[in-house]
Amino acid sequence: QGQLEESGGGLVQPGGSLRLSCAASTSAFSSWIMGWYRQAPGKVREVVATVTPDGSKEYSESVKGRFTTSRDDAKNMVYLDMNSLKADDTAVYYCNAYAIRAAVQYNYWGQGTQVTVSS
Repeated sequence: QGQLEESGGGLVQPGGSLRLSCAASTSAFSSWIMGWYRQAPGKVREVVATVTPDGSKEYSESVKGRFTTSRDDAKNMVYLDMNSLKADDTAVYYCNAYAIRAAVQYNYWGQGTQVTVSS
């Protein structure tokens, strides 16, 4: 079993910054693909950023150049640094851990943290 816990959400003005953190209790954390997703009211959950065990990163077009994800395998942590925030970034942000073990897919989610961008 794996557990993820996000923190760092809150209310921020347009143009501001926030850092989200995700603490993971999955075994062999460094071998998991870690991701950040978000879900705005009335919309489907969408991927924001992912980081693989070898450090490769991908971002959605809507956040590219503004958001940065990173991982600290020594601390079992993953982060999402969000800059130049816009009202459209308002959503619940979820941390995700994904791995395949012996042909079995494992997919864990945190409980989510609310990010509200508003003046």
